Amino acid sequence: MTKIDTSRPDSLLPTPSHTVGPFYGHALPFRGGEDIAPLGHPDTVTVHGYVTDGEGDPLPDALIELWGPDPDGNLPTADGSMRRDPASGGFLGRNGVEFTGWGRIQTDANGHWYARTLRPGARGRSAPYLSVCVFARGLLVHLYTRIYLPGEAALASDPLLSGLEDARRDTLIAAEERDGTYRFDIRLQGEGETVFLEFQ
Repeated sequence: MTKIDTSRPDSLLPTPSHTVGPFYGHALPFRGGEDIAPLGHPDTVTVHGYVTDGEGDPLPDALIELWGPDPDGNLPTADGSMRRDPASGGFLGRNGVEFTGWGRIQTDANGHWYARTLRPGARGRSAPYLSVCVFARGLLVHLYTRIYLPGEAALASDPLLSGLEDARRDTLIAAEERDGTYRFDIRLQGEGETVFLEFQ
């Protein structure tokens, strides 16, 4: 048995690091997590894309969390993203009426994800955006980014976007595929890497 002298810092060995994945099927998957907008709401938009690694390969076991304000720019205060039956403890899902602004989506075998949410409204000086948190194998810390939807006049004056070079800026703006459907790919590193944010 090796003895370590803890009074000497140079004799201490570092512990191995951990990543934020892989994920297991207990508690993390959120059935219906992609359906953030109340059923039939007229402002519903679909945002989808792929999560890829530095080689451009898809990540089939990533988790994406989205948060966003309602179309008026208000942060939702409704409870109930993960309702449970008080008698059985079983998962009930969303109530389909209230907008909680939050969703959790697991990528499929091709690294694809999608969410149906409400088009966010502007808050403060920022152009409207959806906040994104990415969890994936190989990451020591989850990553934060934003999804801006095209067609907003405030994009040109957004404090974050205006401070980026055009190529970097474009990694934060979804592409409109057709009316109400937008594509936003998340590249973890390498050429075309998505801009990630650091909060301190």
